[in-house]
Amino acid sequence: MCMNWIERSALLPQGFGGKIMVKMMNSGHSKLAKWGFTKIYAKSNAKVLDIGCGGGANIANWLAKCTNGHVTGIDYSKVSVEESKKLNAIAINQGKCDIVYGDVSSMPFDDEAFDCVSAFETVYFWEDLEKCFTEVHRVMKNGGTFLICNESDGTNSKDEKWAKKIGGMKIYNEMQLRTMLEKVGFCDIKSFVDAKKHWLCIVANK
Repeated sequence: MCMNWIERSALLPQGFGGKIMVKMMNSGHSKLAKWGFTKIYAKSNAKVLDIGCGGGANIANWLAKCTNGHVTGIDYSKVSVEESKKLNAIAINQGKCDIVYGDVSSMPFDDEAFDCVSAFETVYFWEDLEKCFTEVHRVMKNGGTFLICNESDGTNSKDEKWAKKIGGMKIYNEMQLRTMLEKVGFCDIKSFVDAKKHWLCIVANK
């Protein structure tokens, strides 16, 4: 019963259990996020989009990194949006942050709106990867940077159990992600791997 709850909450956090899950995500993914942020450069006044913002921890990280910029978060879980807003309430009140409910496959943003876009531990759940990457490409400015950071690099057989347990989850390896990014128009793609932990970080430019 406990595992079933975790599986459902991982796919779409909702209700009381979802609130607990997104708080766990903030702490559980913190080391991965810290590693991922070392792979990307952003100006202090950058406009940033964090897709699948979960509990909002990476929005806070972006705000600390881009002190004169603006950070937008989007998530298709209303619980995640609620928790992200709570965590970043001060920045929202200051006009430095917005957090919205929405789907990565059809985002409510103008073309070329963001300098940087990040996706931490979320592309596993993007139903149509090509369509979603095309949408990310659309909302990014020319010269913008897209950061993907995954705790599973697709080479660890032990991770396959999660894809089997959580419906709609797919773990991609470096080449699969790189190939799709190139297909929709991204370039200058760099990959970083922590072979021991099976972490994968990809930085792609528009």
